[in-house]
Amino acid sequence: MAAATGPRSTASSSDATKAVLPVLFAISLVHMLNDSMQAVVPALYPVLEESLNLSLAQVGWIGFMLNMTSSVMQPVVGAYSDRRSLPSMLPIGMGLSMIGMIGIAFAPQFWYLLLAVVFIGLGSAIFHPEGSRVVYLAAGGKRGFAQSVYQVGGNAGSSLAPLMTVFIFVPLGQFGAIWGTLFAGFAIAILLGLLPWYKRKLAEWATERSQSASGRAGTTIVEKMSHPRVKFAMGMLVFLVFARSWYHAGISSFYQFYLKEHFGLTTQQAQIPVFLFLAAGVLGTYFGGVLADKFGLKNMIVFSIGGAAPIALILPHLTLFWVYPVITLLGFVVLSGFSVSVVYAQFLMPSKVGMASGLTTGLAFGMGAIGAVALGKAADVFGLSDVMLFCSFLPLVGLFALMLPSDRSRAR
Repeated sequence: MAAATGPRSTASSSDATKAVLPVLFAISLVHMLNDSMQAVVPALYPVLEESLNLSLAQVGWIGFMLNMTSSVMQPVVGAYSDRRSLPSMLPIGMGLSMIGMIGIAFAPQFWYLLLAVVFIGLGSAIFHPEGSRVVYLAAGGKRGFAQSVYQVGGNAGSSLAPLMTVFIFVPLGQFGAIWGTLFAGFAIAILLGLLPWYKRKLAEWATERSQSASGRAGTTIVEKMSHPRVKFAMGMLVFLVFARSWYHAGISSFYQFYLKEHFGLTTQQAQIPVFLFLAAGVLGTYFGGVLADKFGLKNMIVFSIGGAAPIALILPHLTLFWVYPVITLLGFVVLSGFSVSVVYAQFLMPSKVGMASGLTTGLAFGMGAIGAVALGKAADVFGLSDVMLFCSFLPLVGLFALMLPSDRSRAR
């Protein structure tokens, strides 16, 4: 009997550690389409400002509503779906985003536009926690790699904003937003194809969790932790992601203006370093997750935020020649912990995957959006040079990551 069951057990264990690549690539593609729809909003800013005669304050409110609804609502949706996960929420969220795209294309005035943006934000808030749960179930034993594949899709979608502005919205104007409905329709089709697999895995996962709860105890580091220690670690993680979001907002939103002011670059020339930062961040997101599977989640978080500190500190003092290679390296390092933070949150809260994902990719980044508003106000008061200098110290907050509990104690 032992000889007969041994190989079967080994094969089953091996299958459990394998990532389901078709599912990962499919949900990553949906993530790209979702974040592309979000990217439509800032890409349309210059067009909307003219077509609806918006003030800069109104443009700021549009960005604020998009970020707050898409980010802050994520942990709320995640907490609800942890108690009662509904796979149908995935296509429903995309449907809301489709309504938002149509609303933007035909909005006759500011308030209609703001309502359309809220629909896009809510659709994104519904998608992200459930999307992270799909990744969690498809990851096998490669959670860092799986989350990286998923996040690379989202980052790639966000990076399409400048291209959409040039090739769609400048020629077509506000009505060009109707192209976003194609993104939503394609995403809904993919998600409908994923639903049978997702429903089956959710049922299997629920069975495994109930058996684990009634079976052996203390099998993970987190289960041995006292509740206050988990709360401290989660609070520290959100704080770290918050600081990284502030820095990311400072570079992606304001560094181009600093380059124009400090080096006399044109608007087009100033986009190049920012693009290098974002593009390198996409690569860093992927490789960070892969390296985390090998070296540990906590170690990668320390490296990504704390390791970026010396690079960030020298950036405001460089000549233009050195800005290009240094900001590329900076983008790779600082975003190498992007997906790792989500996986670490799931490690801390294994029974609340939706809330863990919402707190790291939602609430913390919503607070980062508020940080962008604060940095913009500070730039008006104190000047861009002082704000960039202040931002260069933000990655030092990453040293607090040393206080996080290790995820590799069990292996040792």
